[in-house]
This record gives sequence, structure tokens and C-alpha cells, in this order.
Amino acid sequence: MVNNLLKYSLVFIVAVLLQVLVLNRILILNMISPFFYIIFLLLLPFDTPRALLTFLGFLLGLSVDAFTNTLGVHASVCVLIGFLRPVILNNISTRETRESVSAPRISTMSLNWFIGYTAIFVAIHHLLLFMLEAFTFQGILFTLLRAVFSGVLSIVLIVISQFMIFRK
Repeated sequence: MVNNLLKYSLVFIVAVLLQVLVLNRILILNMISPFFYIIFLLLLPFDTPRALLTFLGFLLGLSVDAFTNTLGVHASVCVLIGFLRPVILNNISTRETRESVSAPRISTMSLNWFIGYTAIFVAIHHLLLFMLEAFTFQGILFTLLRAVFSGVLSIVLIVISQFMIFRK
């Protein structure tokens, strides 16, 4: 229990620091920016209660908001991710899988499953984040393109991190 608390606390801190100190400075073609920090919510155990997921999503988003001065945009998106995670997990995995495997990882699930799982949450996160950031329907095509291209980059970074950190 204490080991898991320390491990996930470290993932939280590393994800936020990597996002605010390194990845927020990356802007490719004035439209593509990776958002890696949601990996914290993606890697939490399957049996994490919804209330705790929502609270941790709020803390995660608020931490990024504090460093980027975005006034709750990341917090609101991460709260939604935390709230929706149990519902989406129920729809994309079986109960037996969730009971036999402690947490979603490429090493415990298949590569295709993990990419699909990550893509769902990254798509929700990026679409809502960029729509809230723009807060207008003018230039909707540009906003959608930003969400798609940034989402692809974020998925690639999350999957690569799985191979680097959780290799067998």
C-alpha cells in the first residue's frame, strides 16, 4: 500500500514537472503541443474509486494550471477524465481482466488495447482542452487540427514511455 502510494506520487510529480518544464515549451508548426501529464490518470489501478479519480484529476489539472496560468482549464478537463474513466474501462475491458490485472500497462494488456485506451482519453482531453482554450467556434477547423495532431504526438509519447519504463 505504502509502496503504491510512493510510486504513484512519484509518477504524479514527474508527469507534472515534465509537462510544465519541458513539454509546454514545445510547439511544432505553431499548433502541435504534447500533453503527457494525463499519463498519471491513465496508469492508476483499475479499482481506483471514481471519487478518488475525480479528486486526483482535479489535483493534477490544478497543478498544471498553477504553472501555466490557465485558470482551471486543465483542472476541468482532468476532472472529466477522472469521472469518465470507470465508465470507459467498463466498456473496453472485461471484468475478469480488470480483476486479474492491477493496472493498465502495455506489459499486462496488449499493445492494441493500450493504444486504444490511451487514444480514447487523449481524444477527450485534447478536444475539450483546445475547445475551452479557444472558447469560440471561429477557427474550429484549426482547433480540431490542433487537437488531432497534438493528440497523436501525446499518444506516441505515452506509448514510448511505457516501453521505456515498464519493459519486461
